[in-house]
Amino acid sequence: MPRTLTMVSHLFIGVSLISSPWHWIKVALIHLFFNLTGILLWYVVPVLRLPIPIAKVFGDITAKYRWFAGLYVLLSFILLPLSVFGLSLAGWPVLLGVGGPILLLIVFSIVVTFCQRRCPQCLPPILRTWNFLPSWAHSLEPWDRLLSSCCGFCCRCRCCRQGQPSAMDTGAKELQVYDNPTVLHSLEL
Repeated sequence: MPRTLTMVSHLFIGVSLISSPWHWIKVALIHLFFNLTGILLWYVVPVLRLPIPIAKVFGDITAKYRWFAGLYVLLSFILLPLSVFGLSLAGWPVLLGVGGPILLLIVFSIVVTFCQRRCPQCLPPILRTWNFLPSWAHSLEPWDRLLSSCCGFCCRCRCCRQGQPSAMDTGAKELQVYDNPTVLHSLEL
């Protein structure tokens, strides 16, 4: 809702401009209708309220693997747009030839994951779990170990903290409230 209100304020700014206000009015209206369409698409129909559960899943992953937030920002806002832009400069056949199989692989993995959770009996036995893939392809644990060893930090084991008792070890407890099961299981209150 706040984004929609900023778009209304942009509309008022566009009207108040003296030189060429129609350009700014068009931009403000496009921005306003883009946000209104997003609100109608994602929040009015209950089945399509996907952003909130997806944000919770990403929050849970980020709570367990701190590096995931940086990787997500890097991939989603820098590398993916640059690669799509670069492929589109090469032409539509190249964009479709490279992006099409990648998009089909993503759709296939989403459908298989959905079927694994809802009706695993309708899948062939090999597709009922992702265990046929190497561990780096279906788990973030190997990536976490790799990044932890490369970056020189390790927050999962107590061997790095020898001689340095933590607040949990000394008995000093504080009240922390999280809506994250990973963090809740790691706390010993």
